[in-house]
Amino acid sequence: MEKDNEVTSQGLSEGASASGGRAAAGQDGPLEKPRWKVVGPGLIVAATGIGAGDLVATMVAGSNYGYALLWAVILGVVIKIVLVEGAGRWSLATGRTIFDGWKSLGLWAVVYFGIYVVVWGFSFGAAAMSGTGLALNGLLPGIDVRYWAMLSGVAGLLLVWFGKYKPFENVMAVLIGVMFVTVVGSALLTTPNLGEIAAGLVPVIPEGAVLNTLGLAGGVGGTITLAAYGYWLAEKGWDTPRWMRVMRIDNAFAYVMSGIFVVSMLIVGAELLYSAGMAVADGEEGLVDLADVLSQRYGAFMAPLFLVGFFAATFSSMLGVWHGVSLMFADFVATMRNLPSDDRRRGAGGTYYRTYILWLTFPPMALLFLDRPILLVVIYGALGSLFMPFLALTLLILMNSKAVPPQWRNRWWINVILVLVAVMFLVLGGNELVKAVTPLLGG
Repeated sequence: MEKDNEVTSQGLSEGASASGGRAAAGQDGPLEKPRWKVVGPGLIVAATGIGAGDLVATMVAGSNYGYALLWAVILGVVIKIVLVEGAGRWSLATGRTIFDGWKSLGLWAVVYFGIYVVVWGFSFGAAAMSGTGLALNGLLPGIDVRYWAMLSGVAGLLLVWFGKYKPFENVMAVLIGVMFVTVVGSALLTTPNLGEIAAGLVPVIPEGAVLNTLGLAGGVGGTITLAAYGYWLAEKGWDTPRWMRVMRIDNAFAYVMSGIFVVSMLIVGAELLYSAGMAVADGEEGLVDLADVLSQRYGAFMAPLFLVGFFAATFSSMLGVWHGVSLMFADFVATMRNLPSDDRRRGAGGTYYRTYILWLTFPPMALLFLDRPILLVVIYGALGSLFMPFLALTLLILMNSKAVPPQWRNRWWINVILVLVAVMFLVLGGNELVKAVTPLLGG
């Protein structure tokens, strides 16, 4: 086991152990404070949560309402910081995983998560692969989208199969860098109107845009991957309360960066589409259309450049789920089977981890050739619409419980935010349920 002074001398190096985190000062010399680097679990969870659908939603908001919903994007950043910080604080303060916490709440939480993680994984696998395939097809149209999608899924599987965190973090760092340069660069190229951006900071909801506003504030970058943060903290070696300050910096920085990224897509939509009265296709195809618009406006080089950024966004989202949610699934199965903490099947690269990666990759390929069955869509929509309020409400309970030392429990204002977030997501979830069930009722 590593000693504390050995761990901290490496800054944020991987391998900080629980015993090292608790080592007493004076045994091996003075303790150094844990140090933070730009790329950490926070930036990974933020990038994983922003996929092609989020880019389209933000771009469409900009094309429909200009900068009027900019404040909602910033509100969304604050919401994600609170939710992810809660998940990270639980893990560091208690030494327990988030699923272990959910299990302590009762059978209802276990059943919900178990069903959700299986159904969501099947549907997300198809969506993530098709988004990546669409970007690659835009760059190299000689191969059909579905075949690019399958190749990208297998590539993702190979990259995370062994579960090693450091190589995964390095690949994600490259993808995040490409995303940031291409999308933020595209926004700067449109020479945004600073006066209108400032006006967009005033909370105003355009007529008929209530659900769009809620969706932009709560939906962009918000998935099950928010709860995966604690697992990535453990993989990084940040596993005791002494990493709390580093975790908070990591989380806040990551979501500020993701906020800049999402605001850039809003700027592109507002400056390039809204101001010109242009429209692009709904869905991920809209990003390919946007690449063509950028090419026509600024030169042929812009289309492939933006599509590379589109690929980086979709592939990083897919890769993050292949790694992070597979860790969650492995913990779910191992915890339900009461396996010891050192059982190899529990962790990254273990049997259960790899089983879920296979589930994410191969069964969903069938959906690339067929329309998604209506029953699957309904179940996925129902479970998915309830996950974010589930996360907010369970954090509200867990982070005020006796399982958490008093100094790490929620402050009153965090409790208020979690309640408001739960209500907001329940409204969104209700709307999604209505949209999912209406076709079955003949509406």
